[in-house]
Amino acid sequence: MNPPSDTVLFDVAVIGGGPAGATAADDLALKGFNVLLLDRAGRIKPCGGAIPPRAMKDFQIPESMLVARATKARMISPTNHKVDIPIDNGYVGLVDRCEFDEWLRTRAAEHGADRRIGSFNHLEQLQDGTVRVHYLGRRAAGDTESFAASVRARTVIGADGAKSEVARQSVKDAEKTKYVSAYHEIVRTPEHPPGDYEASRCDVYYNGKMSPDFYGWVFPHGKTASIGVGSAVKGFSLRSATHLVRQAAGLEGAETLRREGAPIPLKPLKYWDNGKNVVLAGDAAGVVAPASGEGIYYAMAGGRFAAEAVEEYLQTGEASRLALARKRFMKDHGRVFWVLGILQYFWYSSDKRREKFVKICEDKDVQTLTFESYMHKKLVRKKPIAHVRIFFKDMAHLLGIAKAH
Repeated sequence: MNPPSDTVLFDVAVIGGGPAGATAADDLALKGFNVLLLDRAGRIKPCGGAIPPRAMKDFQIPESMLVARATKARMISPTNHKVDIPIDNGYVGLVDRCEFDEWLRTRAAEHGADRRIGSFNHLEQLQDGTVRVHYLGRRAAGDTESFAASVRARTVIGADGAKSEVARQSVKDAEKTKYVSAYHEIVRTPEHPPGDYEASRCDVYYNGKMSPDFYGWVFPHGKTASIGVGSAVKGFSLRSATHLVRQAAGLEGAETLRREGAPIPLKPLKYWDNGKNVVLAGDAAGVVAPASGEGIYYAMAGGRFAAEAVEEYLQTGEASRLALARKRFMKDHGRVFWVLGILQYFWYSSDKRREKFVKICEDKDVQTLTFESYMHKKLVRKKPIAHVRIFFKDMAHLLGIAKAH
């Protein structure tokens, strides 16, 4: 591949090829737009890899991409009290991000996106209202030699992850976002796993030693497993905490295949566009669910909303259409994010509260509503009596009327 020609004018340049960027690029390419997809090769975000059924349906993800299917979740308290929550009438798919993200990028390219390997440098706003995207390109993944390149585009979708450089250069107040640091280790599943290990169960550890403000996890990936933790507390050792999770799971001796770390945004950014020709998606826009840390579905949804907003802008020339990406996302998911944010702020604040939180998870009403909301990505409203029961049970725990184990 030769360095790009300055004469190329793309309808949209998508910066970042994770689930958000690849989805946006794919959607726009399918509609006939001239799309550039620029991505650094080999960057993998630490992630448990959970794919809810709605994501499989909405984004046409084939079951062949799944490396495991979780049919239950186990919540583990600071005192090692364990609560198993079955996923009735379904499962949560699990993917290996290394393979999954590459499949998404390949799909976008097959549908017409011009895929290029390179590292974004900066944006240059031109007098004609277009944007010049400057980057360091590589001819193939793994190449050590790079070349300076640039292309022009009518619009830009910044999907370059948490602490997005596109956001920093273009979008108001982007630097004010706070982050959780996430770290995980991909280990090879032992030929003879520990007796308590289940290939169809996701384990979540609510323990201040493993994370003072988030949680630790063990997610099965078939031949491998993701073991990790997250925390926003400065100076907290994520590696040491991950070792504690491995010990608790009986996987401290498992072969480590790779280690990955990255910042995870705590809440959606206040602004997702620059009012001209740039809009954000995915982690760059801050769309990771509080409390759960779930990001894949929300990244892909954000990528689709960004693509729709760009399409409307390109058709009308009205820059105000770009703000619809955030408006539509928050209309669909803002309430869920708000509820999860309160949950994390309160229940993750001490081991005493974590103990009560896990106790609450024994309740069948809680289990049913939690997983129905998770699977379908909306708050379930069809069982008002269950909501009332949960409210009073929560109050009992808050007031100390209900006893924790």
